[in-house]
Amino acid sequence: MLLRRKTVVLFALGVVLLVFQRCFADEITRKSFPDGFVFGTASSAYQYEGAVKEDGRGLAIWDKFAHSFGKVTDFSNADVAVDQYHLYEASNLFIFFIMFFKSFEFLFFCNITDGSGQINQAGVDHYDALINSLLAHGIEPYVTLYHWDLPQSLQDKYNGWLDTQIINDFATYAETCFQKFGDRVKNWMTFNEPHTLTVQGYDVGLQAPGRCSILLRLFCRAGNSATEPYIVGHNVLLSHAAAFDIYKRKYKAMQNGRVGIAFDVIWYVPGSNKSEDIDATQRAQDFQLGWFLDPVMFGDYPSLMRTRVGDRLPRFSKLQSALVKGSVDFVGINHYTTWYAWHNSTSIIGVLLNDSVADSGSITLPWKNGKAIGDRANSIWLYIVPTGFRSLLNYVKNNYGNPLVIITENGMDDPNSPFISLQNALKDEKRVKYHNDYLTNLLAAIKEDGCNVKGYFAWSLLDNWEWAAGYSSRFGLYFVDYNDKLKRYAKDSAVWFKNFLTTG
Repeated sequence: MLLRRKTVVLFALGVVLLVFQRCFADEITRKSFPDGFVFGTASSAYQYEGAVKEDGRGLAIWDKFAHSFGKVTDFSNADVAVDQYHLYEASNLFIFFIMFFKSFEFLFFCNITDGSGQINQAGVDHYDALINSLLAHGIEPYVTLYHWDLPQSLQDKYNGWLDTQIINDFATYAETCFQKFGDRVKNWMTFNEPHTLTVQGYDVGLQAPGRCSILLRLFCRAGNSATEPYIVGHNVLLSHAAAFDIYKRKYKAMQNGRVGIAFDVIWYVPGSNKSEDIDATQRAQDFQLGWFLDPVMFGDYPSLMRTRVGDRLPRFSKLQSALVKGSVDFVGINHYTTWYAWHNSTSIIGVLLNDSVADSGSITLPWKNGKAIGDRANSIWLYIVPTGFRSLLNYVKNNYGNPLVIITENGMDDPNSPFISLQNALKDEKRVKYHNDYLTNLLAAIKEDGCNVKGYFAWSLLDNWEWAAGYSSRFGLYFVDYNDKLKRYAKDSAVWFKNFLTTG
């Protein structure tokens, strides 16, 4: 099963160019980082491409979800998005060229296949042209196979990720991508944010396919939040392992590439110095990162999850455990923010939710005593805490044997408001400071703490369609004018990155 266009578009700036000079408290430059360190920008095909009814593209679960009333904040959809499908060469590649970005990551799925097993040649041709254009401009492609855009046909056929049939279908799709593009693509990620697609799609119902049973089954029409997230997570891990195994056995020696997986990770700090809150902080992390990284590194789920979830948490057979364990060449980390965590001493959450959140026994919030943990970006969940980045990377180093890490997403958003002029929208000094401060902490984690991090991708090159937030949120280094033919304009942050990469 193949994708056509909706998987993640991470634009990796693998640049051998140099520095920026700017007056911040902690001045850093490109040459501050180790030789060979990759810089890039990230995005998702579904959020960028549009052209949902062209060239044989199949329907995805997000197409159905976004066109359902009330699922997207501004009632928009991604039928056009930022029209990456048509504008990638005329617009985006030009941007990369003038900014000296040297890598680019993207995805396929519904453009390659609709889940029927038949290859969509028009989709293959499109990505062949895209990959060749990138390489011709000296830009290295990074590819994510799945960014939440399951073919609707598989959801209709057997409930998608809830059925073990998905494992073979995903493996077939992944191998097709390796066959068609692996001669030129050397960096693959199987999944983007399996925790997010699991919890948001099958626990709280805020993303496609919108299944849940929380709040006494008042929110979603179908689903079981107590069981389905664990089933979906299990099938995702087995699908990842199957794809990794295929690449390792059949393609790695010939193509000389590598395969990873990208995890979403909020860093948690205890809400107090009480031992119960410190323990709750660890549980919150186990039910987020550990849920997916522990099996990949150790062959099984965290023991805390096993104890608290019991028989609702699927078990790996000995063969499955051996297949999952060690199934990464690198670990992708998507990190944006830090929250507090407390022990949940009440029963009300269990009654109202009866889900993975309740199972963790932790309450996580970005506020304490009415005060936010840091300066807020636009999104209600995104608070700026640069020091949390360094702490997270040390946690991965100390708990997982210091694996090779690539920061596959990091960034912040501004609001999309009709009352903000274009001129003012381009003055995004908060974003400039965000990247400077997070990169400063990343550099300290590498040079002072010995964390094995080899790349950094900013989210995102362009403003785009941000899932349930629609067009209300702007994460881009480039402003996209949705009211004027999707014209792109460099924000101050784009200028900052260009200077960072090329000055000195």
